Amino acid sequence: MPLSTYQTVKGEGSHEIVIQKSRFIAHFTRAETEEEAQRFIERIKKEHWNATHNCSAYLIGEADHIQKANDDGEPSGTAGVPMLEVLKKRGLKDTAVVVTRYFGGIKLGAGGLIRAYGSAVSEGLQAVGVVQRTLVHTVHTEIDYHWLGKVEHALRESPYKMKGIDYLEQVDVQAYVEPDQLESFHEWITNLTNGQATVKSGDELYLESTV
Repeated sequence: MPLSTYQTVKGEGSHEIVIQKSRFIAHFTRAETEEEAQRFIERIKKEHWNATHNCSAYLIGEADHIQKANDDGEPSGTAGVPMLEVLKKRGLKDTAVVVTRYFGGIKLGAGGLIRAYGSAVSEGLQAVGVVQRTLVHTVHTEIDYHWLGKVEHALRESPYKMKGIDYLEQVDVQAYVEPDQLESFHEWITNLTNGQATVKSGDELYLESTV
């Protein structure tokens, strides 16, 4: 069963912070497979080939069964792991991050590095954005034209999200309905139209909303 709802990074993006003259650039992307995450990391490494470090972290899968952290030459445990911890604390799924560091001449020490890499990811997520993905079905409600006004108005006032209307032989009104609400939606439409509607469940997809 796919997850009914989860959070992930909005899309690909980056954000830079400067700490003690060192530049820390956090790059994010969605990655649904380990191969996607690794391709992204390699691409950022090529783009920033002259950086001091390109540290990375990713977690993938419904139960985060793939988790990796890489310090890329920073002292062990000071970069990749704190980056991964930020992703986990935010409850994100299918997310990869690379933090590029251009050394500015001032050493930060282990504690300073942990804070710097964690901050780069936290602030980067604020800038790039996080979305909630909710699993829904596209539900088709077929009705005679004289029901359209009533059904459309009720749907727009309801908690269900309207997708659109197709004007065919009968009107096909489409709405997005979460799996555990399918039965109650069917009952609601049946009562609304005195049993005159045909309700069919269609494609399953994820709707996204900004968190």
